[in-house]
Amino acid sequence: MKKIGLILLGVALMAGVLTACGQSTPTPTSVTITDDFGRVVTINNTHPQRIISLAPSNTEILFALGLGDRVVAVTDYCNYPPEATTKPSIGDYTEPNIEEIIAKEPDLVLATEEHETEMAQLESRGITVVGLYPKNMDEIFNSIMLVGTITGKEAEATSLVAEMQARVKAITDKTSKLTESQKKRVFYIIWHDPIWTAGGGSFADRLITMAGGVNIAGDLNGYADMSLESVIAANPEVIIAGVGMGTGDDLPLEYMKTESRLEGLDARQNDRIYGVNMDIVGRPGPRIVDALEEFFRLIHPELE
Repeated sequence: MKKIGLILLGVALMAGVLTACGQSTPTPTSVTITDDFGRVVTINNTHPQRIISLAPSNTEILFALGLGDRVVAVTDYCNYPPEATTKPSIGDYTEPNIEEIIAKEPDLVLATEEHETEMAQLESRGITVVGLYPKNMDEIFNSIMLVGTITGKEAEATSLVAEMQARVKAITDKTSKLTESQKKRVFYIIWHDPIWTAGGGSFADRLITMAGGVNIAGDLNGYADMSLESVIAANPEVIIAGVGMGTGDDLPLEYMKTESRLEGLDARQNDRIYGVNMDIVGRPGPRIVDALEEFFRLIHPELE
């Protein structure tokens, strides 16, 4: 498991004198952490009140920890939970408006791998930025714990992670007993023209594996094109299409169901072509376990 980083309790000021016993109680006023980019960041207020999220996954973590009331702005793509859509926007996920962010006077900004340039710009203006870049399930747990640490929500983060881990274990305890022949050949399609899929190293690839499947695109690197001929040759037993991306979001699903050249696939013959909300599959946040449960239900309904 990737370490969250060294979490060092920083400067602690004396909170006062306990009248009952005459002892003083230190109250932490800062915390120093190492974020997912190896940056050492000191948060001077361990209970930041004005938080801006630059990514949907970060927004979902904040709300899941009960921090929605402290979120002062999000991106145009932050659509979950529904309350997030009522927050002011600082623009596009890939190109957030720096001046809008500064104008909100945040005491904490949560960024991702897309925002290394923006992180430097904001830090040069005296704004505290923490970068999250989880690449697997354990690192998602670490990200949640890190956000809990820097916002004073350690207990909530611990509880959330424990609940997520229990749900994951309930599935992997079953799928870990499958033989290779019992695992299903799975194809996850993101787009159909050209065919775009999730290869090795992607969240979808890991979800397929954990859910007891074998990704037919596992030899590809990350998100990549795949030829129709390669899909046919691999003959997937289960096809999962990412849906929910806006205009035409169901087209990949319909393509896999209706393309005549795919008629002979096992998945077509056995009516095992499904749609799953792409947001829960691709966002490294609390709902990634929802995606795992959905994949498991679709790939191995007999094990539920």
